[in-house]
Amino acid sequence: MGKGLMAKLIVMAMGILLVFGMALSTSAKEKPDQAVLDEFKALIPKDRVVKADKLYKVWQDIMAGKSKAVILDIRSHPEFKTGHIEGASHISGAHVYQVLNKFPDKNTEIYVHCRTKHRATYFVGTLYKYGYKNAYLVDDGIVGWIKAGYPLVNEFMGEFKVTRYEKQLKEKYLYREFR
Repeated sequence: MGKGLMAKLIVMAMGILLVFGMALSTSAKEKPDQAVLDEFKALIPKDRVVKADKLYKVWQDIMAGKSKAVILDIRSHPEFKTGHIEGASHISGAHVYQVLNKFPDKNTEIYVHCRTKHRATYFVGTLYKYGYKNAYLVDDGIVGWIKAGYPLVNEFMGEFKVTRYEKQLKEKYLYREFR
C-alpha cells in the first residue's frame, strides 16, 4: 500500500470519526436534562397525572365552592398575565419553596400546570420530595386547557377563549413600539 493511499484512508477514518462524534454530541444536546427529568417523573404517582378535562372538573368544583383544591400556575409572570385559569394561584416555577409558606398543609390538593408539562414535572416532583401527598401534574398544561376550549381570564379582557393556539405566532405588521 502506498503512502498516498494510506494518508487518504487515515483522513477518511478521521472524517468518519468526526461525523460520528458530532452526531453523538448533537443527540446529547437535544435533551441534556432527560435523565434528571425522568427522576422527577418517577417521584410522581401515576394516578397524580391528570389531563385538562380532569382539571376542568376540579375547577368547576372550586368555582362552585365544593372543593378547597388549589390550581397552581407556575408559568412566568408575563405568561400568567397574558391569560390564566380563573381563580388560579400563581407562583413562578423557580420559587417552589414558596409553596411551603403559602400551603403548609402537606395534604393540600394542588393541581400544578405550566405551558405544557415540562416545568410542572420538576415542580410537582419537588413537592413530593418536600413530603406533599396530593400534588397533581396537569399533563398537557395550559395548552391542553386551551385546546379543549376552556376559558382563560386576564385583567385587560376578562374571560376569553383562544380560538387558535400557536407556540410562536408569526404575524406581519408594519410597526410596533413594543415587541
